[in-house]
Amino acid sequence: MDHKALAREMRGLREQVTGITDTAVAAADGLLIAADTADSIDPEGLAALAAAGLGLARRTSEATSRGMLRRTVTYGSHGCAAFYAVGDTALMVVLGDEGMDVEHLHRATQPTLNRIGSILTGKATEKASEGV
Repeated sequence: MDHKALAREMRGLREQVTGITDTAVAAADGLLIAADTADSIDPEGLAALAAAGLGLARRTSEATSRGMLRRTVTYGSHGCAAFYAVGDTALMVVLGDEGMDVEHLHRATQPTLNRIGSILTGKATEKASEGV
């Protein structure tokens, strides 16, 4: 897995959306894959909590016939945490301050999620080696 490519994607999203403070990518089971977080955040704990929350949201979406889960957002008094599914096997967490435009975040995140999914499955490496 190309950890540098994951870091570039997380950093690129942070540059696109004002207000993003921290990002992380984790496996669906809660194991941390990559993180760009402040020292005050425990990235392993964040990954585990995000996986648990996303798993519950996925089950709720399925049980209520709402289709495949795309994202869930938790709002707090100092900002929000957005959790995005990356296929069936991973997730991305984006933490933002009070000023973050969540709708802009949702629009900007989709291409990033697609690229992260390709990195995680190794398809980005395959495309690069094929000259695509």
